[in-house]
Amino acid sequence: CSYLVSVASPFIVFSFDFTMTFTMEVPDAYGYVILGCAVLPVFTNLYMGGPVMKARSKFKVPYPNLYATPGYHKQADEFNRVQRGHQNMFEMITSFTALSLLGGIKHPIVTAVGGVFFCVGSVLFQIGYADTALDVKTARYKKGGMLKWIGLFLPLGTSISLAGSMIGIW
Repeated sequence: CSYLVSVASPFIVFSFDFTMTFTMEVPDAYGYVILGCAVLPVFTNLYMGGPVMKARSKFKVPYPNLYATPGYHKQADEFNRVQRGHQNMFEMITSFTALSLLGGIKHPIVTAVGGVFFCVGSVLFQIGYADTALDVKTARYKKGGMLKWIGLFLPLGTSISLAGSMIGIW
């Protein structure tokens, strides 16, 4: 990629030629990281939006309301539990993706498995959180939502391993 920048005025004339080349080699298995940690979360997000749309209709919470308002919407807590289950994925997805794309450079298979765990765990987190028969404080983990945390900590570990290798700790 090459850029030529020229500036001319009555007093100053200068020109810069910037050339930048960047090559990065990734392991052959890095495609699994892309599928498990970049592509799969998109489909997981779309899938998790389904219960929110159904709950929006069932509990009469129209757009643009992100959440139902207690006292205004009859079943605000029921809707909000479904919505929170989905929203929680958004709160973690940027950190998860960055950790995965980096950690996958050194440990692609472990990182890709973390992606599957994160996505499956996110769905289970939402299912548990939405179950009003369960106590709201622990519901998100009663149906397997803890798997999401394992899915997050695997790329965290692989990123730490990559960083340690890059700075010569190990």
